[in-house]
Amino acid sequence: MSTRLKSALKVTSLLLLGSALFFLAQVPREDFPLILVLFAVAFGAMLGSYFLDWSTPSFWWLLGVGLLFRGSLFFFAPQWSEDGVRFLWDGELLRQGQNPYQLTPAQVQEQLGAGEAGYRTQLFEELNSPHYYSVYPPLNQLLFWGAAQFAQGHLEKGYLALRFLLLLGEVGVFSLLWWLLARFDLPQKQVIFYWFNPLVILEVVGNLHFEGLVLFFLVASLAAFSRQKLGFSGMFWGLAVSLKLLPVLFAPAFLFWKQTRKSVGFWGMAIGTGLLCFLPLLVGGTWQNFFESLQLYQGKFEFNASVYYLLREIGNWLVGFNTIGLLTKFGMLITVAGVIWMSWKRSQATNQGFVELLVQLYLLYFLLQPVVHPWYLLPGLGLSVLTRQWTFLLWSFGAIFSYQAYSQNPVQEHALFLMLEYGLVLLGLYLDYFRKQRTTTLDL
Repeated sequence: MSTRLKSALKVTSLLLLGSALFFLAQVPREDFPLILVLFAVAFGAMLGSYFLDWSTPSFWWLLGVGLLFRGSLFFFAPQWSEDGVRFLWDGELLRQGQNPYQLTPAQVQEQLGAGEAGYRTQLFEELNSPHYYSVYPPLNQLLFWGAAQFAQGHLEKGYLALRFLLLLGEVGVFSLLWWLLARFDLPQKQVIFYWFNPLVILEVVGNLHFEGLVLFFLVASLAAFSRQKLGFSGMFWGLAVSLKLLPVLFAPAFLFWKQTRKSVGFWGMAIGTGLLCFLPLLVGGTWQNFFESLQLYQGKFEFNASVYYLLREIGNWLVGFNTIGLLTKFGMLITVAGVIWMSWKRSQATNQGFVELLVQLYLLYFLLQPVVHPWYLLPGLGLSVLTRQWTFLLWSFGAIFSYQAYSQNPVQEHALFLMLEYGLVLLGLYLDYFRKQRTTTLDL
């Protein structure tokens, strides 16, 4: 293939990717057939941009193109999630001196006076969980407050503020992944699997999910460790936990790993950061409301699960009703036991082997969970860029099948699309862990 033809194909793939993303940002989640077609085009274009021989990728060129893709989504309202509305609701309460953990949105709305009804009523009418206390930790709330200060009662400005915060995190993720890939002696073009990934772009900048910022803190922790800055490494991990809680899953890994288990600096900064960030929950005893909503969420909702659904069917066959209360506790027990065992087994891992362990812990957790929204996968996907593994990359395409459920009212999942999604996950698991001669690159 001539150099000119390769260049033309590269440009074509990037134009296809950008165009598909631009249109996807405007497609409501109920229109699943169009979403699937456009997403498949975008994902294929992303793969094309990788496999068309980026022998010497430019940091600034890749950064600029990725920012252009994200910037093209900036002025569209989120189409696939109402979470951004809840973020702005919590931020608006804080801006007005109220505690978002004290009352549910429905209770707040009941107390509104006639002169206060405008902006908050607009937000309230779009909320998807008005009867639950906020489940977002105080560090999240600080960012929501900042967005509300900028919005000053205007929804579109609130979206812009959240997107700007998330975009800053994305730039940090790109820069740190680029640096870590070189540190691990891996091809730096692998950053494309995160930076040009349509699921990442749509869910972070498009739909305003903070998993991209969680990933930033995780890779910042790894980068600080690679530079022997153990205190900063612990601090960044503590910030990741303070933002979304789930990275606490890595505590046994850090506790057993030979590089961090005896580090006073790492553990002192990690614990200190976490305590400082969660301190506001002690105000007025609102930590009880916070954990009540977390428990309700964990024991009530089901969406896009895999192993959990299989166990649920077995439970229905045995006892004749949905055993979600028992299964979620059983799944958490297995997860904790598995995390401890896997962390102990990899206690002598190299730096890169430790990142592989973190990816495996994310996989174990999500395979046993009753709720797996597509954006939950993004930190695992970003970390897997540093490991030459396929599972999260394939899952980042398969996750789009979960949006089929929204094409019907009420929301209804179909087994066919679950099988398609988790068939790709099984393929990734085979390629990563069961193939006799696993390749050392992401080229099949």
